Parts: sequence; structure tokens; C-alpha cells
Amino acid sequence: MKKILSVLLGLFLFAPVCYSQSAPDFTLQDINRQQVSLSDFRGQVVIVDFWATWCGPCQVEMPHLQAIYDDLHERGVEILAVSVDEARTASRVKPHVMSRGFTFPVLLDTSTEVVSRYNPQMILPYVVVVDQEGKIVYRHSGYSAGDEVELRNQVMELL
Repeated sequence: MKKILSVLLGLFLFAPVCYSQSAPDFTLQDINRQQVSLSDFRGQVVIVDFWATWCGPCQVEMPHLQAIYDDLHERGVEILAVSVDEARTASRVKPHVMSRGFTFPVLLDTSTEVVSRYNPQMILPYVVVVDQEGKIVYRHSGYSAGDEVELRNQVMELL
């Protein structure tokens, strides 16, 4: 009986974030050293994208995120691109972002504290869509061609 309770408790405590669950709030520094919190964007649809400069699929996905941002930002869609580059490679993030012309906010999670709450498996890229009320309504691991279409469709349903 103790073993079963231990297993169930472990599953509960370490279960991945579920749909319609409140998105855990976080505050991180952006690449310009400003503090940014997820809760700052309550009332908007927020795409939270966990990525890294060394992640090949992340590099393919990012221009698609920029296209979504360009098309939908004025309609109330925000993108928070959370880099999980560790402290020794974090200095590469801002030049990487600037050289590619990304204009959405890029945050630094060098301790991987935030990503571990959303994506304990650390699969990158990892996308979460948070609705206007702060609930997670969509999540996706990895990137394959066409994933951006599904992401855009999910966001459009919320507008």
C-alpha cells in the first residue's frame, strides 16, 4: 500500500503540465536585462517557446514564430522565447537573436528553473500556448515542418 501511494504521489508531483491548467507564472530577465513576467501578459494569448542556440530544430522553428508574431501581435498575441542556454553560452543568445532579426521578447532561463516546471524532459523546442485567462491550452514538443500551421491554428481559435 505504501508503495502504491508513493508511486501515485510521485506521478502527481512530477506530472507534466496539463491542458487547461493554470500556467505557472515566472519572471526572467530578457536579453536587454529587463525583468519580464508571464503574468504581465494576462489578457493576451501568449506563446511560450523554450529553445536554445545549439538546438537545430529550434533554429528552423524560430523564423516561423517571427512570422506569427508579425501577423498576430497587434491582435493580442505575444511570444516569449525562453532560451535555456546555460550561463556559459548565454552570451551567445543576444547576438544570435539580433543577427536573425527576431523582434519578440527573448528571455534567459540559464538555471533551467522555468523550463523544468513546464517541460521536465527538456525536449526542445517546446511550445506552450497560454490563453487570455492564463490557462495552458496547447503544448507541443519538437519541431517538424508544418508544426507552425497547427500552432497558428491553435492561436487563431483563441482570438
